[in-house]
Amino acid sequence: MDITPNKPSTQFLSSEESAQVDAALLSSPEKFLTRLTISSLRTLQHIAKEYDISIEELTTKQIITWFENDAKVRREKGIEEAFLKW
Repeated sequence: MDITPNKPSTQFLSSEESAQVDAALLSSPEKFLTRLTISSLRTLQHIAKEYDISIEELTTKQIITWFENDAKVRREKGIEEAFLKW
């Protein structure tokens, strides 16, 4: 796996998608979970791409390792070098 930080800003939810979620006949907690699920899909797609495998092939250990590596990049190189910007 090549841990290459994502330089361009990743948008986890587009304005159009956000508007679609807002317009959905869902409660506020359901809208939150919908946004979280869409964002999670984008993150899993990125992780799978870095491992050069399909999302379905990802293991729990690979996901944990990826998050550990991204956190390390954030700590050592700064938030702009990490994939997740929090």
